[in-house]
Amino acid sequence: MGAAVDRLRELSGSIAGFTLLAGAAALLTPRARRRLGVPSWLLLLVASIGAAITVNELVGKPVPFLRWSFLTMMLRGRHLLREWQVGDGRETALEKYVVASTRPGDADDAIRVIDHFCRHVSYLINVGDQKGKILDNAVERTEPRRLLELGTYCGYSALRMARAMPREARLYSLEFNTANAVIARRILPHAGVDDRVTVLVGTLGDGGESIRSLRREYSFTPRVARPGLLGENAYLSDLELILAGRWLDPGSVVVADNILVPGAPAYRAHMRDNEGTLWHTTEHRTHAEYQSVIKDVVLESDYLGT
Repeated sequence: MGAAVDRLRELSGSIAGFTLLAGAAALLTPRARRRLGVPSWLLLLVASIGAAITVNELVGKPVPFLRWSFLTMMLRGRHLLREWQVGDGRETALEKYVVASTRPGDADDAIRVIDHFCRHVSYLINVGDQKGKILDNAVERTEPRRLLELGTYCGYSALRMARAMPREARLYSLEFNTANAVIARRILPHAGVDDRVTVLVGTLGDGGESIRSLRREYSFTPRVARPGLLGENAYLSDLELILAGRWLDPGSVVVADNILVPGAPAYRAHMRDNEGTLWHTTEHRTHAEYQSVIKDVVLESDYLGT
């Protein structure tokens, strides 16, 4: 009984508690509801959603859309698209969770724990386990010696690529958000792959600063990608800069995530328009990370140009 009371107190201080209170308010007399100034249908709707989410949380979060962490992420969508962080501390929480819960030097364990965190603790926008297997297969098929990733986030896809790529290969991962780069620079050494992964802060579209740094400090010169180069997020403007730098040899591969969600129609159109001449593209139909309802597409494009 005492545990139940404690749980109710916990819920009363959360969004779940708010929705339960809204449900109780919906049962008030019409006069009381009028004094609140909120329609009863709205109170009932909020209460129903809250009840569904609360049950989902209590039974282990089997439905991704009925998770508080997913809903709060959506509410912070503007901040996420601007900063590439949800903005509520979950990325930092991930880093602490991984360091505390995984065996040092074990990339497999780090990947497993990140997947668990994203499914059961807080929803994150990693490439995820389902689409991650597509990335694994592309790296294993190509056996690249040098890889470029655009968008490190917290280092999950870098872990997957480091695990799949040849031992002598080197991955350079470019991250827009400094805080994300710091998190990745803590997770990757803990997982034992920092000797083969370099995380840089910047974007290819930052006026040339990152491109000059890649050329000057990491020898990104024409045809440096022999025999393969991959990027988890390589959209059209970035791809055009890569092509202008002549960093790709025939046989190089570009992997692009989130083609449907949030979407990259211009990139997809470019691949379709140049199919068989500049690129040979495989469209992998999959789902957005850590759920099986929202559909997504990953493009795996082999470079045919000279």
